Amino acid sequence: MRRRSPPSADLPPAVRAKVERARRELGDRRASVHLPWLRRLSGASDERIANVLAELDELLPVARELREAHRAGGRPYYAQFRAPFELYALVRLTRPDHIIETGVSSGVSSAHFLLGVRRNGHGTVHSIDQPLPQRGPHFSVRDSPVAIPPGRSSGWAIPPDLRTGWDLRIGSSEALLPSLVDEVGSLGIFLHDSRHTPGHLTFELSTVRPKLAPGSVVLADNTVWTGLAFPRFAKSVGAPVHSRGRSDLVGLVMP
Repeated sequence: MRRRSPPSADLPPAVRAKVERARRELGDRRASVHLPWLRRLSGASDERIANVLAELDELLPVARELREAHRAGGRPYYAQFRAPFELYALVRLTRPDHIIETGVSSGVSSAHFLLGVRRNGHGTVHSIDQPLPQRGPHFSVRDSPVAIPPGRSSGWAIPPDLRTGWDLRIGSSEALLPSLVDEVGSLGIFLHDSRHTPGHLTFELSTVRPKLAPGSVVLADNTVWTGLAFPRFAKSVGAPVHSRGRSDLVGLVMP
């Protein structure tokens, strides 16, 4: 049987090696780069994408700190968001003024948004999280994978110096997202990674829609649980849905 090429196969070998180093430092084996997905969402050439991914060597200290924080929090093999390096690249390639994400947990996605904004030299990351506390002093199978360890808060693994300028809001997105959307100008990237139900995703997408300009990137994770909510939104705006390989992490670009 002919083996299928990995989705990062078209990247130069030196860049693939940098992605692999960053993945090892982060400690999440899923965090490779899906080049076709990134190409469709960014509209950038493979050369430009490779140039941005070549910056991952500069992210190694933060990846290391995230991994060590997870270990200290009792989660040595914590896997929160499967495409952190794509988030960084999307920020670098699209240079958004405003990013909104719902769902933070330890802060893997937030950290990579913040790294991209810092490298761009402009932009603001707005995050909404309703933290779910861990049940006891030690993480167990009874706990949600996104439970917050005792004594910590949302984004607990993010290095302190990376939090500068981060707009973190604690509470439900039903309560906080409408007013946040009213405050921001054009929204360049939106990521849904909070309560994964069809109704909740539909609410979030309809709330941010007025601020989505042509070229804005809309992402949703764990869509296996949200049914037709994302495809229906995509149809309503006239955009194709781009899946990250066989995963249920999807995205679209506003036409």
